[in-house]
Amino acid sequence: MIRYSGQTRVLVAVDCIIFGFDGDHLKILLIQRGFEPEIKKWSLMGGFIQPEESLDQAANRILKQLTGLEGVYLEQMQAFGDPKRDPLERTIGIVYFALIDIHQYEKQISHEYHAEWFLLDLAPNLIFDHAEMVAMAKQKLRYKAALHPILFELLPEKFTVPQLQNLYEGIYGASFDKRNFSRKLLSTGLLIRQKEKDKENSKKGAFYYILDKERYKNNFQAFFNFVPNPENLIL
Repeated sequence: MIRYSGQTRVLVAVDCIIFGFDGDHLKILLIQRGFEPEIKKWSLMGGFIQPEESLDQAANRILKQLTGLEGVYLEQMQAFGDPKRDPLERTIGIVYFALIDIHQYEKQISHEYHAEWFLLDLAPNLIFDHAEMVAMAKQKLRYKAALHPILFELLPEKFTVPQLQNLYEGIYGASFDKRNFSRKLLSTGLLIRQKEKDKENSKKGAFYYILDKERYKNNFQAFFNFVPNPENLIL
């Protein structure tokens, strides 16, 4: 086999960041690492890419192998390449992240590697540069949430305005005025109010809504800048 001469081989790994929403809180899925170094320490879902795999194939395989999750939309975020990021060998890390509704996938979760949901702001210390990866993913999530309604990936098909507000407040680490939030959200015209109410959290109850997918497809710009001046929020 012909190879490039004089070149040092470098390992390539994939790390998956899974954000989830349970209706009240934004969370992150972590596992306990199954091998040295840092065995049994909390970690993102990571593994090495095999010669016959594409990056996307490796990300989906690793996620399923370590957590049981499959059919999750994964988006490639960035490469991390500090020469000292892995103490054993030079390893390039390709980071993917995903947004899911926790209840939709909870039956898939495997506990072989102690996969566990943590509140995003109360997550334990992570190995290597995984905390840096998560911090960057949070910033990307905040940016995208301000320009595009990607957060609907985290919600059940039927949801309430307070649930959506909880989600936005979890993303931005800020509080929003309830009346203004509701008014601005409903003014987009992209939500359809249902007859049923969620009465678990208050006597009066909150109406359920669903996303009007057809109108959203034709006018998703209605959600642009849904969060006013997100760069000015105290995060």
